[in-house]
Amino acid sequence: MSDAVGIHIQSVSKRFEHRVKGEVYAVREVSLDVKPGELVTLLGPSGCGKTTTLRMIAGFEMPDAGRVLIGERDVTHVMANERNVGFVFQSYALFPHLTVFENIAYGLRVQRRAEAEITTRVGEVLTLVGLSGYDKQMPHQLSGGEQQRVALARAIVFRPRVLLFDEPLSNLDAKLRVAMREEIQRLQRALGITSVYVTHDQEEAMAISDRIAVMNQGEIAQLGSAEDLYHRPNSVFVAGFIGRASLIPARIAARRDGRTELDVLGRSHEISVTDIRFAPGDQVRLVLRPEAVTMASHGNGGIGGTVEARHFLGEKTEYRVRIGGHSIQIASQAESFKVGDAVTVLLPTDRLHLLPGES
Repeated sequence: MSDAVGIHIQSVSKRFEHRVKGEVYAVREVSLDVKPGELVTLLGPSGCGKTTTLRMIAGFEMPDAGRVLIGERDVTHVMANERNVGFVFQSYALFPHLTVFENIAYGLRVQRRAEAEITTRVGEVLTLVGLSGYDKQMPHQLSGGEQQRVALARAIVFRPRVLLFDEPLSNLDAKLRVAMREEIQRLQRALGITSVYVTHDQEEAMAISDRIAVMNQGEIAQLGSAEDLYHRPNSVFVAGFIGRASLIPARIAARRDGRTELDVLGRSHEISVTDIRFAPGDQVRLVLRPEAVTMASHGNGGIGGTVEARHFLGEKTEYRVRIGGHSIQIASQAESFKVGDAVTVLLPTDRLHLLPGES
């Protein structure tokens, strides 16, 4: 960890020529500091600029503006093979005609390392990724998870200062993805390598990251921990992209004694949120997470609604409840409600977040 370096992206932009749209920005004035030993994930929908940003750190793309620094070194115009960066590709990119040993050793041979050093290093990383004894196997003899481990071993065998991941788990099935993301997190923490990880899978990002940069339309919409992004999103986009949320229009009726009174869904509702941005009379949007809302049988107080949809997911049942012109998502342990049932919805007084209302 003492040898770990930071990554500093300073106002980086990248433009491309589109045959129909003309000049378009893939990344626009993005700045990001990754601390030494930290794992930061670039998260966002397709086309948001996350992979282009990663490729500029790696040196596969050159920015049109801005700088990229690894540690104190400006690598903006340094070739990729001179940056001492390990890259784990989405496709694994293993050589099908080489054994596991030779796939991992390839980069070391390019660097003209001594044979004894190559043997030692490859043996070490095979043990590290849990593939001891696999050195003579061919890629086609491996499972998807084993191939991913080989790709990871190849990226770290030459001891890079920075490790980059481009959606490395997208080709794996759901159960294996969970196992491999835990393995990547364990390995990254054990090695203390500063890492940047790209994915469009929000659960994956929340599970492995120290911090997450949510990207949208070539810019960073919000940067923070998984808890920050989930409980305190700064925009409708982030609230909708991280987890699931119902965004309900409301009005600030009053603020007093550390409490806020809302007019919401035709009722007055008091909450513990005291955001100083908002004053009585302001229109806001209430961010309701499914697990924060309680549903009960009709007639138990609260706000009346009708079950529109029901999805049994094993450990929970997800409902969509219609209240007037609005739908609210609710995650409940109860399985007794059916589509069409009249129910009561109870809003929480805490675990809430407010965003500015539509102008």
